Amino acid sequence: MKAVGLTRYLPIDDPESLVDFEADKPAAEGRDLLVEVRAIAVNPVDTKVRAPNDSNRDVVEKDPRILGWDAAGVVVAVGPDVTLFKPGDEVFYAGDITRPGGNAEFQRIDERIVGRKPSSLGFAEAAALPLTTITAYEALFERLGLSADRQNSSESLLVVGGAGGVGSIAIQLAKLAGLRVIATASRPESADWVRELGADDVINHREPLRPQVEALGLKWLDHIALFNDTDGHWDAAADLIRPQGRIVAIVENSGPLAQGVMKSKSATLVWEFMFTRSMHETPDMIEQHRLLCRVAVWIDGGKIRSTVGEVLSPISAENLRAAHRKLESGRAIGKLVLEGWRS
Repeated sequence: MKAVGLTRYLPIDDPESLVDFEADKPAAEGRDLLVEVRAIAVNPVDTKVRAPNDSNRDVVEKDPRILGWDAAGVVVAVGPDVTLFKPGDEVFYAGDITRPGGNAEFQRIDERIVGRKPSSLGFAEAAALPLTTITAYEALFERLGLSADRQNSSESLLVVGGAGGVGSIAIQLAKLAGLRVIATASRPESADWVRELGADDVINHREPLRPQVEALGLKWLDHIALFNDTDGHWDAAADLIRPQGRIVAIVENSGPLAQGVMKSKSATLVWEFMFTRSMHETPDMIEQHRLLCRVAVWIDGGKIRSTVGEVLSPISAENLRAAHRKLESGRAIGKLVLEGWRS
């Protein structure tokens, strides 16, 4: 099968940072599906894993490492223990960071973290969704404890990084749940994007947050989602969260996060990492299958839309390097997707 991978961890401008190669097609075993990959998307996790750092700079992989944690495709074979899918089913999923990723013509994936592709979407539109959808859904409805049934409809949510992949889905999910959504965006085009997705208010995360929040008539925020630069926004978030409120973060901190104000408010910081269930094979691993299927119903019902921003074709090392480069620039709006393999 065709695949794109790396043997060394290099800056994206190096033509060897991602390379085309041929690999053996995997076989479905146990609860695994074998999926023919039709489209993939690029996320910050891809660039972080690929980029050189102190721990991988001198590493040379014996076999090319396949990245990619967003895919949509068609099931072509199933393991003997599979109960949720059959060959011919169209699916979408984010995958498992401990296994080879989706930047290959075929991928083996545990059925418990796979959802049925929304029937109203093509493969490219569907591939833009899984990782950000799982992250946003778990962040809001599991980590913050919000209700998808509008039980928190009188409450406020600040989404820091609203125009990013996770923020773009979180805004839509939060509006579906009836919250007042305040999203941050620093450029006119990203501010327009988050308004289009349903944000009630837009503030600039490059300016002090409290004056902007107070200008909206609010002293506290009921819930805060930090979807970029946890360190840089921590003090403002701790200041703005209401007593007994919750903050969820998805980007690891690089330094200590002061907890004094949080303690006096009995406020909570909770982390979201969408690979936790697959990495640790938690007993509730199948919840990712359920939530993807639930969101697919919402999408087909017109309640949520795909956040695909740009589609490149075909899936190749050259196009993946271009997608990584754009993502690293910090100027991408919506998801970067690649579709189809060169014949």
